[in-house]
Amino acid sequence: MIRHPKDFYAGLVFIAFGIAALVIGSNYNLGTAARMGPGYFPRILGILLILLGAALSLRALRLQGSPIAAWKWRPTLVVLGSVVIFGLIVTTVGLVLSTILLIVMASAASHEFRPREAAISAVILAAVCVGIFVIGLKLQIGIWPGAG
Repeated sequence: MIRHPKDFYAGLVFIAFGIAALVIGSNYNLGTAARMGPGYFPRILGILLILLGAALSLRALRLQGSPIAAWKWRPTLVVLGSVVIFGLIVTTVGLVLSTILLIVMASAASHEFRPREAAISAVILAAVCVGIFVIGLKLQIGIWPGAG
């Protein structure tokens, strides 16, 4: 009997990702602990995910938890839509404005949405994106419209 469905299904997801990491990593050379090959990390990560998922799922059989709430389509569609819009406009509008739009739109999916906090977060995250992707990684992404 599943007493804590959230933990049980989260554990199954961990196990599935662990198995996927093992299957994908099996195509790469393992190497040794001293000279790790490209398959070493995916296999270790896969094993750890499987163990963690099994522990979480088994724990869910003993501990009492709340049932899984009904699926909410509106937040899901708003967040996915904002990501799609970001991908469609980032090359023409630029990284800064498209990131700000993405963050504000995705934040609007929450029932706790506060426009001022979303705008502040969006500006900060846009600056972080420019710092990481344009300055740090030197990706050829336009920062502003027409600066591509």
